[in-house]
Amino acid sequence: MKHDHHQEDEIMTVSEVAEYLKISEVTTYKFVQEGKIPGFKIGRHWRVKRSDLKEFIERQKRGDRL
Repeated sequence: MKHDHHQEDEIMTVSEVAEYLKISEVTTYKFVQEGKIPGFKIGRHWRVKRSDLKEFIERQKRGDRL
């Protein structure tokens, strides 16, 4: 996996997000569908921007409830 200054714009799949957060794909999928994790659809597939994911993590660290 290459890391460069475009990393913030990196698009992640649901399984990559699940792996990143160390939670199940099923849970991740649910969070994305419910809008708890900001994502967007390309065809039938959900994608998440890494920068949006980091924002989500920051909110969790501040104690925001899901």
